Amino acid sequence: MYEKAGGVYAVGKIADIFAHRGITRAWHATGLDALFDATLEALDAAGDRSLVFTNFVDFDSTYGHRRDAKGYGEGLMTVDRRLPELAARLQPGDLVLVTADHGCDPTWKGTDHTREHVPMLFFGPEVKPGPLEPMDTYSDAGQILAHHLGLELARGKAQEVLK
Repeated sequence: MYEKAGGVYAVGKIADIFAHRGITRAWHATGLDALFDATLEALDAAGDRSLVFTNFVDFDSTYGHRRDAKGYGEGLMTVDRRLPELAARLQPGDLVLVTADHGCDPTWKGTDHTREHVPMLFFGPEVKPGPLEPMDTYSDAGQILAHHLGLELARGKAQEVLK
């Protein structure tokens, strides 16, 4: 993707997760607001057909594993309040996916990841309105993003999400 699309802009710990390979530019930030600010900066820097990839790690390490349901809820409200800022910057051809890479239910016992289905929220000028059926596999999200960036993969759900 790094070679065929417009670039990969990593926010938070994304560059570290991918060993800084295939990353066009990285922003390091901590805390939900700082990560959101860096995401907006990355979006402004990104060109067409680019991927801005942010990990809001607080939902995992600060709230999920520590089973802090109140903090988790407050964090969700923080990000939710800021989503209109992101939506206002979107251009024709932009696509946003908000999801998680795994469950981490703060109300569950223990400190490990949990196994619930994670929600996926797609929005942008070219997203069909309405609810989605559950995806067969998490890789469907990758196929949708690849299709959107002009990188075709053989199978997936892009036709159900994109106009």
